[in-house]
Amino acid sequence: MNPVDSEGREDHPLLHRWVRDIASRCEGELTEVVHEVHGGRLIRIAYIQPANGIGWSTAADNIGPAR
Repeated sequence: MNPVDSEGREDHPLLHRWVRDIASRCEGELTEVVHEVHGGRLIRIAYIQPANGIGWSTAADNIGPAR
């Protein structure tokens, strides 16, 4: 696992790079990966911003390099 700061942000190797979300098949810049507790479970959420349009979130395991 990658290092996580005190606010739950992960130092992901693809941070600020162009990624592809396999769930939506969309691409954008990975702006943040955070660790959040939901229902007593720790989950990793990736936030992605496309070149144009509205950003979205997905499970961090759903992302990979786009190019």
